[in-house]
Amino acid sequence: MRKATSGLTPEGIPSLVLTGLGTLAFAIMGCWVLSTVFFILFWFSLHFFRDPERVTPTAKGLAVSPADGKVIKITPMEDPFTGERRMCVCVFMNVFSVHVNRSPIEGTVRGIKYFSGKYFNAAWDKASSDNERCAYDLEHADGSRWTMVQIAGLIARRIVCRVDEGDALTRGERYGMIKFGSRVDLYLPEGYAPSVAIGEQVFAGETVIASKDEK
Repeated sequence: MRKATSGLTPEGIPSLVLTGLGTLAFAIMGCWVLSTVFFILFWFSLHFFRDPERVTPTAKGLAVSPADGKVIKITPMEDPFTGERRMCVCVFMNVFSVHVNRSPIEGTVRGIKYFSGKYFNAAWDKASSDNERCAYDLEHADGSRWTMVQIAGLIARRIVCRVDEGDALTRGERYGMIKFGSRVDLYLPEGYAPSVAIGEQVFAGETVIASKDEK
């Protein structure tokens, strides 16, 4: 499995190098307007590709958010692996969110499915079935199965997957990212209930998004 560096995600290095060199080159040539434009792009890239460390809860029976952003939907939806309807929590990321995605639980990647598709606004309902997306089947040590789906959005044009089938993930570990605005859907297994509400801001690897239902 390809590990990420802390502080800055490696996918951002090409953008930072390009915009940084552009800023310097146009400054040397005295083209201050273009130099300023490239500097703004450099700053935006530095902000977008940030990858801060997170403090992940360690208590049993919890799942953390796989993405930074706002919870836009909590409803039963059709699981892309099994076809069964399961409770799903949808987190929308805008261009200012941290876009590195993290595993909600400790488990093993049992399957990865890529779906080509369109680039509708990721907040729309049809984005979960029509947009380009990548789904992960994750098995917890207790046998429960979780499904995470990275969904490309209106601006996002590239889904980054850093794991392979058979890889073991710890809770809160980085597994990929989506560039420039997108969404992550998390399908909960039976016995777990959402711990967040619609409209709530969540943070990947840190916010408890679901917990074991003790009822």
